[in-house]
Amino acid sequence: MTDKNPCENAGGPIDIHAYLGEFDDIPGTRVYTAKRARQGYHLNQFAMSLMKAENRERWKADERAYLDEWPMTEDQKLAVLARDYNRLLDLGGNIYFLAKVFSTDGLSFLQAVSTMTGMSVEDYQAMMIAGGRSPEGVRSIKANRDAEGGAATKESR
Repeated sequence: MTDKNPCENAGGPIDIHAYLGEFDDIPGTRVYTAKRARQGYHLNQFAMSLMKAENRERWKADERAYLDEWPMTEDQKLAVLARDYNRLLDLGGNIYFLAKVFSTDGLSFLQAVSTMTGMSVEDYQAMMIAGGRSPEGVRSIKANRDAEGGAATKESR
């Protein structure tokens, strides 16, 4: 991300797509943009449907059949079935909507989010109590890649 304010562009119009693309350079973060909201609309609507007890029961009885009632992509459905929350975020999921899925599974927010970090619940909780991850070295995927002399990958997130 640059320190330049995109609203103060004396050289002409701002390329909003380039500006929004800078958000993809933040390691470990998926900024929930309008593009992601459109991509994940049906996924998030599915997750919100689990707020109703009768829908939770239908979901628990046959997850795949319940998912097939929603116009989601196959990739989104497979990620839900795998409970791959990082992938679901990449596919337009909103963590606060996806909370309905892991809550239905009986997981706390702490338990679910720890699975997204590759850390145990205990290690994740201790890290967060101690103030969270250090921002050192996690400011830019591109800068990290350039410093390591390699190509950025999804794993860099």
